[in-house]
Amino acid sequence: MSGHNKWSKIKHKKAATDAQKSRMFSKLVRYITVEAKKARGDRNSPGLRMAVEKARGENMPADNIERAIEKASTAAGELEAVVYEAYGPGGVALVIDGYTDNRNRTVQEIKFILSKNNSTLAAQGAAMWAFTKGSPDNPAGEQGLVATTTVDLQDADLEKLAKLVEELEEQDDVNNVYTNAE
Repeated sequence: MSGHNKWSKIKHKKAATDAQKSRMFSKLVRYITVEAKKARGDRNSPGLRMAVEKARGENMPADNIERAIEKASTAAGELEAVVYEAYGPGGVALVIDGYTDNRNRTVQEIKFILSKNNSTLAAQGAAMWAFTKGSPDNPAGEQGLVATTTVDLQDADLEKLAKLVEELEEQDDVNNVYTNAE
């Protein structure tokens, strides 16, 4: 009966939540680093303030936020914003955005995930037509992409799409995945 006590259950739950927090924090650090580089360290710039607020909303420690901003001003490695467009199950359009220090590695990892899920990477502008930029007065508070045309999917395609989006979001360089599925 080893491994069936209360401490083991707590340990396994804590490990799972810590891993999820770690993934989220690493994505937020990348986001803050890119925004700090754009703002050249100016903490009053709107992009950097939004990134810091997003990090605080996820309960990221202030020390981690400060380190990310400092890292941006002294870092040798350049993080750059990337946007990939793809078509998924049922012909749904996907826009994948993120931050990377190596474009070639990131595009290959995304292509692999897409091909594994019977989806294809599209050319620049091929899927963006289905989206518009969100406004700052959006009730959700985000300035992401909003689908202008939606695609109605069957239940099987919805399950495949959910699996694909989950795999893409687990990839370290991916920040957001937008779809035009209903």
